[in-house]
Amino acid sequence: MRVQIHSSWEKQLSSTFSLPYFKALTSFVREEYQNHRCYPPGSLLFEAFNACPFDRLKVVILGQDPYHGPGQAHGLAFSVGEGVAHPPSLVNIFKEIEQDLGIPYPKSGSLSRWAAQGVFLLNATLSVRAHQAGSHQKQGWETFTDQVIQTISHQKEGVVFLLWGGFAKKKAKLIDASKHLVLTSGHPSPLSANRGYWFGNKHFSQTNAYLKSTSGETIQW
Repeated sequence: MRVQIHSSWEKQLSSTFSLPYFKALTSFVREEYQNHRCYPPGSLLFEAFNACPFDRLKVVILGQDPYHGPGQAHGLAFSVGEGVAHPPSLVNIFKEIEQDLGIPYPKSGSLSRWAAQGVFLLNATLSVRAHQAGSHQKQGWETFTDQVIQTISHQKEGVVFLLWGGFAKKKAKLIDASKHLVLTSGHPSPLSANRGYWFGNKHFSQTNAYLKSTSGETIQW
């Protein structure tokens, strides 16, 4: 596995790539991709970083695992490629945006347009074996992505962190809330959303209100 990552991120994370844990992670991932069907495609492992350069980052949305079904994962948390059916969590994200901002439900499930505006769509684990949720957890990815979150918190100011669900909320301890906005809610999955823990959180309008007050630039959700 060759790390192909945007130069702005390479500058921030270069020391991490030489650490023993990352070398072990690299070996594990390379072996998994050689011997099993894994997602996303190897060329898209660091797509979240390449689609949203560090210098342009304004918002962080944290997921847990990539989708593990065929043709779904393409390196951006919660996103699917053009023409792919929208998974349930993504459906609920779009429904909340529709309710919150009055934006019509989109045809495409690709969130690449968000990434291009500075929305960093980071999964805590960047790879997964096909049809085996969680199969690449606890191999080093979480150590890496925790370091990424801490780097963003330390090096930038005025970033909005959207932490959805119990797993993501635990990452709040990595973020300096005195210089960033941290918004939490239930997960957009049907189990959480149908219990009333997702809809009505208004995270998208809150994000834009904060960004407008700090940088004057909002996200076109």
